[in-house]
Amino acid sequence: MAHGWGYGATDGPDKWAENFPIANGPRQSPINIVPKEAQYDFSLKALKLKYDPSNAKGILNNGHSFQVDFVDDTNSSTLTGGPISGTYRLRQFHFHWGGTDDRGSEHTVNGINFPCELHLVHWNTKYPSFGEAADKPDGLAVVGVFLKIGAANPRLQKVLDALDAIKNKGKQTTFANFDAKSLLPGSLDYWTYDGSLTTPPLLESVTWIVLKEPISVSSAQMVKFRKLLFSGEGETPCCMVDNYRPPQPLKGRQVRASFK
Repeated sequence: MAHGWGYGATDGPDKWAENFPIANGPRQSPINIVPKEAQYDFSLKALKLKYDPSNAKGILNNGHSFQVDFVDDTNSSTLTGGPISGTYRLRQFHFHWGGTDDRGSEHTVNGINFPCELHLVHWNTKYPSFGEAADKPDGLAVVGVFLKIGAANPRLQKVLDALDAIKNKGKQTTFANFDAKSLLPGSLDYWTYDGSLTTPPLLESVTWIVLKEPISVSSAQMVKFRKLLFSGEGETPCCMVDNYRPPQPLKGRQVRASFK
C-alpha cells in the first residue's frame, strides 16, 4: 500500500517513521558531516564518472522534487571507483532546497546548511535492474553536491529553463542532450559513508559520496526552484520549498574522506 508522505506539518520527516519504521534504522541519511571526525582513507580511489549526454530523456515533477531521468539500459553513463566496487549506472538526478537561501541541503557540514543539494542516483549493475538493486545494502550509490550562493551557474540554467513546463505535480516533458557531468565541481574530493534514501521508503541501500567542493548558484536561480509546486493542476497551489530531510543520528558509523 502506498503511504502519503511529504514535507508538511502533518506528513513531514518527523512523521515518516509511523509508516516507514526504518526511518529510525541504523544507517539513515542524511547526516551532519564533521570534517575533523572524518577518517582519511588512503585506499579510497578517485571517482570516475562517465556520462553520455544523449542518455538524458526527460524531466518530471514528482510532487516532492523534480528529477531528470536517464536511459539506464546500457553502461554508457556510469560511476566507478571511489568507495564502490563494480559499475553503477546513472538513473536520475534531483535536488532538495529550502524556502530561503540559508537552508535546504540535506547533508550539513559542521552543522552548516547550504541552500540546495544535488543528488545523482546510480544503481549497481550486479543486479538486473534499478528496482532489484534499490533495497540491497550495496544497491545504490548517490553522489551529493552542495550548491552555494555565488555567481549564476550557466550549466544549471538549462535545467532551470525546463521547469516552467513542469510546474505542477505529475507534469513531465522531454529533456534531452544534457551532460550531467557539467554540474560537478572542479574537485572530486569526497566524504563517504553507508546510508539510506532520504525519502520514503528510506531503504538502507545507499553508499553516499558527498563532494567537498560546492558548485555555485545565484539567489535568482534559487527563486526559480521555489516556483515549482508540490500541488497538481486544479489543486490549491503549494510552493515546493523545504523539501529536505534533516540530518539523522550517525549511530556509530564511520565517515571516511578521500582527502587529507
